[in-house]
Amino acid sequence: MKEKSCCFIGHRTIEETPILKEKLNTVISDLLRSGYTRFIFGSKSRFAFLCLKIVSDLKEIYPNIVRVAYDTKSEHSVLQEEKEYIERLFSDPSGEKVNFLCVDQSIKDDKMFVSGIASYIERDQLMIDNSDCCVFYYDIDYTPEIKIRSRKFVNGCKTSSQSGTAIAYRYAEKKHKQIINISEML
Repeated sequence: MKEKSCCFIGHRTIEETPILKEKLNTVISDLLRSGYTRFIFGSKSRFAFLCLKIVSDLKEIYPNIVRVAYDTKSEHSVLQEEKEYIERLFSDPSGEKVNFLCVDQSIKDDKMFVSGIASYIERDQLMIDNSDCCVFYYDIDYTPEIKIRSRKFVNGCKTSSQSGTAIAYRYAEKKHKQIINISEML
């Protein structure tokens, strides 16, 4: 039987509210009850970090959960074995363990390591391709902050104000993936 996979993609900045956390907990718990065991994360997103925290908390109840990080060349995920080693090195003098998040598997696909500034787009597309369901925090009114010196400006002219989440959302639609948009539930 094929393992059911779900990825999490959202805006870099979000407002973390108790309602958002409650909705996410409910959605992720429903996915677990529906047989999802493989949860895929990227980085550079407060939404993905929040989802990873909730999935990590639920791993205590559902030990068969597998947390998978898709890393780009500028990222590195902490694997479970590394976490245990780091906890031994950096445990609190009182004996309390350091509390931080980690993953069970890290994917470093060559496609993500050669794509330059498009590495996050490539990463999101790979995550979507390898998922049965995609949980998004996609607000259609969200516009990323663009700085005059950003890569989105060429010779002082804005080239795009499209968020990576918007690009990923349209890609998931094109691929006919099951999409859950948390932003629409709030």
